[in-house]
Amino acid sequence: MRSATPKLLHPLCGRPMIAWSVAAAAAAGAAKVVVVDGPGRVLEQALNGTAELAIQAEPRGTADAVQAAAAYIEPDGAVIVLNGDHPLISASTIRGLADAHERNGAAATMLTAVLEDPTGYGRVVRGPDGTVERVAETKSPGDATELELRIREINTGVFAFDGGALLDALDEVGTANAQGERYLPDVLPVLRAHERSVLAHEATDRGVMMGINDRVALARATAVAQRRINEHHMLAGVTIVDPAATVIDADVEIGPDTVIAPFTSLHGATEVGEASAIGPHATVIDSRVGSGATILHSYMKQADIGDRVSVGPFAYLRPGAVLREGSKAGTFVEIKNSDIGRGTKVPHLSYIGDADIGEGTNIGAGTITANYDGYRKHRTTIGSRVKVSVDTAFVAPVSVGDDAYTGAGSVIVQDVPPGALGVARARQNNVEGYSERRREREAASEQEPPKSSDSEASQSADSEPSRGPDPT
Repeated sequence: MRSATPKLLHPLCGRPMIAWSVAAAAAAGAAKVVVVDGPGRVLEQALNGTAELAIQAEPRGTADAVQAAAAYIEPDGAVIVLNGDHPLISASTIRGLADAHERNGAAATMLTAVLEDPTGYGRVVRGPDGTVERVAETKSPGDATELELRIREINTGVFAFDGGALLDALDEVGTANAQGERYLPDVLPVLRAHERSVLAHEATDRGVMMGINDRVALARATAVAQRRINEHHMLAGVTIVDPAATVIDADVEIGPDTVIAPFTSLHGATEVGEASAIGPHATVIDSRVGSGATILHSYMKQADIGDRVSVGPFAYLRPGAVLREGSKAGTFVEIKNSDIGRGTKVPHLSYIGDADIGEGTNIGAGTITANYDGYRKHRTTIGSRVKVSVDTAFVAPVSVGDDAYTGAGSVIVQDVPPGALGVARARQNNVEGYSERRREREAASEQEPPKSSDSEASQSADSEPSRGPDPT
């Protein structure tokens, strides 16, 4: 991957790669999911308690990795082994393998696929009776013969085992290969040597073959996963106008009759209700959007948007923004850590930070809540049915009562009682004839002779420089 990030932690449609395999195993009905990690335990945080963690002390091959999890394997139960870097395996594929294994009574059942170009994959070598004899690895020259390289049935790396048979066979797996590693497929000839049968179950889902070892493969897998996600939502009643221009993460939930316009991105744990319109050009991250809401050309993160709320265009909702039913955040509005009451409107060109606003209030254009005094954040409280005129600044902490008004251009530094009008601005003075007097002074100054350098130095040393005429 050429990255400081471990491969299995690279995100794919909003989930770390390893989380896809874990989620598929859980959805298939696994009673226990175990992830094998290295001593650094880099995968632990990404699992978020969804799986047990086993530690492989050294990277000595896939058989050694499975043996590192031996303490979690029930001898009288079935074990499915998955690859963490094959994230697109589906729950139905895992369930199909488990059912085939149980039905046929084999000691091991391997998931295989037939490819036109099997280059790079281990080949499945079958016996005369059709059972699996072994897997011929192809990682390095000499691992497989020329005849084995012509086989097109390949090992997907996914197996079902009887737990007890697997534990016994792992002890006999050696390192007789070009890599000097203990390969899990080498368990198969050990089982056969003990007169246990090994069968194959062919996969019909080619997603199981999409292993990821570089960012090119990650992009290909992401495209397949994104198509599946979009199709899932569309089949559930969501309109996605242009799926190729839409990004929706795996854990996003969307209600029916919602329309997703082009160039929209829905990320993380976002939830969208029914009959909403999202986009175009909207980004929603870890937020809740109610039913009947509209979000146009806007960006929001960790926001809570109620039913029938209107957002945008060009609004920015930051963490902690709560817009209750029927409210509005309009053009070029930024809201942070604030509760906007039911039916309240912040139509345009305003910043609302650390504020609580009641119901039915109207916030005029250019309103600012000055929430930071250079040391601490303070809250502004604005009541219900308040009419805030344009260019009002609230210097927190400050409170405005219900049914109050503010005068345009006011800087409110004291509480405004309910029903009152708060006005805080300098009285206007008009200076008559100012323009003409200024022209006369400028003309006079151009006619004065320039001062000598000595006089300038003397003035600089002995007196305060002139500040010019008083414009009033």
